[in-house]
Amino acid sequence: MAAEAVAAVEIRGALARLRHTTGLPVAFGGLVESGRPRIRISELSGTTTAALSSLAVTAGNGLGGRAVALARPCAVTDYSSSRQITHEYDAPVAAEGIRSVLAVPVVVRRRVRGVLYGALRSAQPLGDRALGAAVAAARDVEQALVVRDEARGLLAAARPEHAGGREVPGAAWEQVREAHAALRALATRIADADLRAELLAACGMLTTARAADGVSLAPRELDVLSWVAAGATNAAVAERLGLRPETVKGYLRSAMRKLGTHTRGEAVMAARRAGLLP
Repeated sequence: MAAEAVAAVEIRGALARLRHTTGLPVAFGGLVESGRPRIRISELSGTTTAALSSLAVTAGNGLGGRAVALARPCAVTDYSSSRQITHEYDAPVAAEGIRSVLAVPVVVRRRVRGVLYGALRSAQPLGDRALGAAVAAARDVEQALVVRDEARGLLAAARPEHAGGREVPGAAWEQVREAHAALRALATRIADADLRAELLAACGMLTTARAADGVSLAPRELDVLSWVAAGATNAAVAERLGLRPETVKGYLRSAMRKLGTHTRGEAVMAARRAGLLP
């Protein structure tokens, strides 16, 4: 799936969650167009007209453009009469019948990638609860995009062609292993089941596990062993995975038993030979 399509899906889901959480009747949003300082409204939720569909909002103009330019949330109580914004888009806003509007940018690595809007059809303050929910929805999108970006980078770094057909240098491969462990840990905190499965599948593409080896580790055993392979202590693994140190030790003992090993180092090597770790 193209990056733009992936981001659009994330925005669509965030808008649905925003409306459900706040009760806002209208939510919409879109992505910053590649190579252009503007966003294109592509996702609509709760709208009754097509007035906002495909609307191009230039950075600095209107409420969404202001959010893009400032890279921070913005809100107005009555869009058409607000002195805080420019009014290039009053006609489509009026056609949809919305008045109180908030706009929250989706910012990834200091770059605005999109904007989420929430709106009321009456002129009244939206309040901290609505703004907080919109910010949380934007953060969900940001996290999802970061995960996907990291997964793509992880896979790219591991492909032989990126090393000119040679083996990946040891230091670079260690970075891949650490990133693999970090992404597996992050996957456990992703609420979206499809995104979590996609991330774990991407991690799995870095391994060469063979059914004939007859070795299978539980997801948490593999999470723990991934961090051990990256050089983390049990205490550090526990902190990264949100587990108790004793629980980490239990998973590690179970993994060593399944792998037929007696030390942490032997377990890591056996897991790599079995293709369970990169």
